[in-house]
Amino acid sequence: MRPKFVAGLVFAMMLSIASLYGQTKTTEALHKQNQDALSLFFYNNTLRMLNQGDDKDFDALIKDIEKMKFLMIEKSASFGATQYKKLVANYKAESFEEIMTSRYQGRNFDVFLKEQSGKTQGMVVTVNDSTNLFVLDIVGSIALDKVTTLFKQLDESADIGKKIRDFAKKD
Repeated sequence: MRPKFVAGLVFAMMLSIASLYGQTKTTEALHKQNQDALSLFFYNNTLRMLNQGDDKDFDALIKDIEKMKFLMIEKSASFGATQYKKLVANYKAESFEEIMTSRYQGRNFDVFLKEQSGKTQGMVVTVNDSTNLFVLDIVGSIALDKVTTLFKQLDESADIGKKIRDFAKKD
């Protein structure tokens, strides 16, 4: 085989593997439709920085998260129950299975998993309340019984991000 062909083949394989482990197309489309949404990206190291109290349980919680996209969308008349159902259908079309539905502090949590060969490849958590939609698009996984714990930590930190965004809009 020629070296250029082999190099091209390796490069193509690396690109296909990288795209396999990226954020979901549905989350990306949602973000494009809501460009003013608060969007934060976290890698395992940045999630550890949120753990200001050196909580060992939080470190254990995030150990299997490779990266995560956090979206906070302020709902308006243009995003309601119909749009949410379409969002869920789009995640399911990407081979995510609805695993859990829960309610915590007035918010509805829906958890979707994508598995391949028995291993969790990705997880999407939607948190829906009367004014906001939060999406946690995770490459990796967390324990299902700890989803609300992770959201609580991020939500408290996201309030700081919201204040920065609101401050930046003031001219």
